[in-house]
Amino acid sequence: MPKANMNDMLKRRMAATQQASELQTSDEAYQRIFREKAPVGASQLCDLPLDKLVSFFTADIGFRPYPRAKLEAFSEQLQEDGLFVRIIARPISTDKYEILSGHNRVAAAKLAGWSMIPAEVVEADDARAIVIATSTNLIQRQGLSIIERGFAYKALLDAKNRQGYRSDRDNETSGENRQKYSARALVAEFFGVSEYEIRKAIKLTQLIPELSHILEDNPKQLNLACADLIADYDAESQKAFVEICSIEGYQVNKATVKHIVSKCPPPTADRQAVFVAWHKARSAAEKRLMAPPRRISFDRKRFAPYLDKFSSDREIEKLFLEFLQERAKVS
Repeated sequence: MPKANMNDMLKRRMAATQQASELQTSDEAYQRIFREKAPVGASQLCDLPLDKLVSFFTADIGFRPYPRAKLEAFSEQLQEDGLFVRIIARPISTDKYEILSGHNRVAAAKLAGWSMIPAEVVEADDARAIVIATSTNLIQRQGLSIIERGFAYKALLDAKNRQGYRSDRDNETSGENRQKYSARALVAEFFGVSEYEIRKAIKLTQLIPELSHILEDNPKQLNLACADLIADYDAESQKAFVEICSIEGYQVNKATVKHIVSKCPPPTADRQAVFVAWHKARSAAEKRLMAPPRRISFDRKRFAPYLDKFSSDREIEKLFLEFLQERAKVS
């Protein structure tokens, strides 16, 4: 067999394995999170018209599409090699299909001028559709932002909570067991993250789009610690922080945001009050930067029995610094 044909065959075998693993992983996630087998129906391999496909709308899963340059490179790859991994879709009417997995594949195919795309059409209720749409991205896509993960986690938790808790499913009656198998704990266990990470990611989905984009695209202007504090404000109040973060050359820091929070407690804050608090915090920070360094002095007599053992002040300074660093770790 020619080498080119051999490589093509291997690629297609790997693609078939990945295709199977997408649904297998999704259904495993469903079983682990919903604590029952996924309602798997019939599936069909076919080519679907691109104009019959609609983006996933059952829940806001928050995944950002590929940037233009990456999408163009993917489109060129499709034109050269074809599509090895089918998209996954479900029928929503007689001639329309909702994309569950493969939004970037569809966008690249359209860019390549295709009219049809290989697909696996599956029967799926809303809960299974959400699990397929989120789990394939959470597991396979590298470099997802914390906000993208947050929307995916939230969609899964909402689906689980809509399902409700049935004690007869797990034969659990105690509050301790219900806590053990809470929706957040089940999602955290399957995806190998902590419940704290899930809570933090979901909280950041409360940011308005302008702040989300700053956090994801320019984290020097708005870091996670600041974003976490700002997310406690309502959407209208957050607009003041957009203006602050957009000041050229200025980087918001946690101390400044904490000062604003102390003067303008969330969830609602007047825009003018936020700016007044920000100006005061910024002025105080600038004064600290301009102030001459403070010197630390000791009563040498009190420390003489210990200091006499050291040959220079630099050695004493180094020892004192190491002591403070160790104390900071403990506290």
